[in-house]
Amino acid sequence: MIRFSANLGFLWKELALPDAIRAAKRAGFDAVECHWPFDIDPALVRAALDETGLPMLGLNTRRGDQNGDNGLAALPRRQGAAQDAIIEALEYAREIDAAAVHIMAGAPPLGTDANAAHDIFIENLHFAASRAAAQNTMLLIEPLNQHDAPGYFLQRTDQARAIIQQIAAPHLKLMFDCYHVGRNEGDVIARLHDLLPIIGHIQFAAVPDRGAPDHGKVDYKAVFAAIEALGWDRPLGAEYRPSGPVEAGLGWMERS
Repeated sequence: MIRFSANLGFLWKELALPDAIRAAKRAGFDAVECHWPFDIDPALVRAALDETGLPMLGLNTRRGDQNGDNGLAALPRRQGAAQDAIIEALEYAREIDAAAVHIMAGAPPLGTDANAAHDIFIENLHFAASRAAAQNTMLLIEPLNQHDAPGYFLQRTDQARAIIQQIAAPHLKLMFDCYHVGRNEGDVIARLHDLLPIIGHIQFAAVPDRGAPDHGKVDYKAVFAAIEALGWDRPLGAEYRPSGPVEAGLGWMERS
């Protein structure tokens, strides 16, 4: 049976994170995940998780502290900030018992040598992997489509797979976002079959408007059936933009 995680970076974003966790529980979600929780006392987040019994599946490293930053790990000359962000995210994950940390690659400045960006990303991932192993935290990397994240270093799943193979750390996995894959690469189900051994988490939203998964170019009834047939048993991340109150738009969950 397919289970779902509420991505609280998109759902109930008007609420403080602890209250959003409680809202997700009331709505029937099986887990939660978030983006950048660092301004919230982790003790308050952990208390809400304990109260609801929902696991926290993951969080992101900070985008950065300069205008236009969308992650730091593949940015030459920003290694200190990138590694500080990795340490911060892993520590926060440890305090709230989050399962994974998404290492955001970022968009290197125009003119940056692609090999230099690749090399610094590899170096920072090795740095993260050595620390994540000690606390049993999964690391995730995620290709983003160029419409939503122009210039983002990590763009395609084959690029991510090559990097994961190069790092060769068992706890470094692919964040497979059906929305980004659907926009960048097309056949979501074929890519799921191909990449299953390296996938650590799956997210979804309608293509192309990133709304609820009850419309658009990707048939999520078929996608969810394929995921279940593959034996995937972890909650799928609902990372979509609601068109109104979240609770009013959850009919897709009942029909899945």
